[in-house]
Amino acid sequence: RRPGMAEAAGDAGPGPAAAQEGAELAAVIGATVPTGFEQTAAEEVQEKLGSASRISRDRGKIYFEVPARSLPQVHRLRSVDNLFVVVQEFKDYQFKENKEDALKDLEDLVKKLPWTDPLQVWELNNSLKKKKTKRKKHSLQSPAGREKLSDGGEEGGADQNNTNDQEDCAQTAVSVEATGGQDTENPQGVTSRNGVEEEEEDNEQSDVKAEGQGGSESGAKAGDAQTGEGEAKVLRFRVTCNRAGDKHSFTSNEAARDFGGAVQEHFQWKADMTNFDVEVLLNIHNNEVVVGIALTEESLHRRNITHFGPTTLRSTLAYGMLRLCDPQPTDIIVDPMCGTGAIPIEGAAEWPHCYHIAGDNSPQAVKRAANNISSLLRKNESKDSSTALGVPLDIIQWDICNLPLRTGSVDVVVTDMPFGKRIGSKKKNWDLYPACLMEMGRICTPGTGRAVLLTQDKKCFAKALSRVGHIWRRAQTVWVNVGGLHAAVYLLRRTWERAEERKPFW
Repeated sequence: RRPGMAEAAGDAGPGPAAAQEGAELAAVIGATVPTGFEQTAAEEVQEKLGSASRISRDRGKIYFEVPARSLPQVHRLRSVDNLFVVVQEFKDYQFKENKEDALKDLEDLVKKLPWTDPLQVWELNNSLKKKKTKRKKHSLQSPAGREKLSDGGEEGGADQNNTNDQEDCAQTAVSVEATGGQDTENPQGVTSRNGVEEEEEDNEQSDVKAEGQGGSESGAKAGDAQTGEGEAKVLRFRVTCNRAGDKHSFTSNEAARDFGGAVQEHFQWKADMTNFDVEVLLNIHNNEVVVGIALTEESLHRRNITHFGPTTLRSTLAYGMLRLCDPQPTDIIVDPMCGTGAIPIEGAAEWPHCYHIAGDNSPQAVKRAANNISSLLRKNESKDSSTALGVPLDIIQWDICNLPLRTGSVDVVVTDMPFGKRIGSKKKNWDLYPACLMEMGRICTPGTGRAVLLTQDKKCFAKALSRVGHIWRRAQTVWVNVGGLHAAVYLLRRTWERAEERKPFW
């Protein structure tokens, strides 16, 4: 065992009274983050919570320890998608070669795990949620409602699930009959998508048909889980298993089913795939095994977008991109291809001392972004109408290659370039990219200007960059996974070279 990451943080657990108050209860929190931005997330955790993070070898996750009373601040992190409390972590778990033996070991593990503190953290987390909102009761009960949200999804597919090169994911509630595929909001789950380039050989995608043990119990009323009957009510649960690696003799579905059966027996909880109170996570990455309990019902990256477009960027990825360009107070930050406004909205919320300008050539996108800004303003008003401020953000319809901005007047350009898959085409990108880079170079301040650009069309981008090498220098590349597509975020720095002046506007 490693120091500082003791079983569920702290063997000498506090007395029940202290735990009740959340006074001395500690939690090891696991967070899923956009792949490639693990370091950014670790920096944010250090800065806002004062905790050091450990970046998982299984990309897209970080772990850190906090006192349970810091949970509200944990939920306010901008770089994390989903949160879970770690029950226990095994760095080098020895799986038996025989399938039955390996699964039997997982079953037996349930009884040995230190559940007490993590479950108290989960309860504390629930009491925070109840205080915060009553609305969730309706919106999160129906899977249909969830799917509507993900309809527009994110760039290149509704990357709910931080695909993360994991192949095999299953959820099972033990006694549930076939559940047509994954639930969209499965925190660690992975829905495979066309165009996902997997990095491991083992590409099986389980379609989650949990074999019934007894009748299906999923028909129970959704409302039951919400009734505040205190200790008396039986909790409903499901197990979500995520497995990556090619050395396992079992599928994630089998692991979730058998582990779930043991959880049901151990706690006498009731299995329910859709209206569960507790989601137990079983993450298996080669020989690393992490058991956790989910603390978020839906990914935090949905926090500030209400109107989704065909390629809406995750807020968490937008945060990572903005942080990369290190915004300073009074910086003018422009997103010339803003789509639904994910980047500038995130920017205005987190860096209110900068001025954010968003623009797009599509009237439809501009309308969606304007609606998202209105929603943000309404949210600010409802929080505290007496001090409700506007946001330092404007949205404009313009032509990316002819921006109505003065030469050298912008500090930072941050944008998600068209991948050429859902919007535009690869062919068009060959003309668009160099023209964009020239125009961005023109509006950016020589010497101090910087640009952070996301694209999946890396070949085209590299060629375009070589053509404008006199005005942009590549400082850093972060490889990210966007909706199963391997993309790159480039940090460019503006050289001192003067850009060619275009014909004057006025």
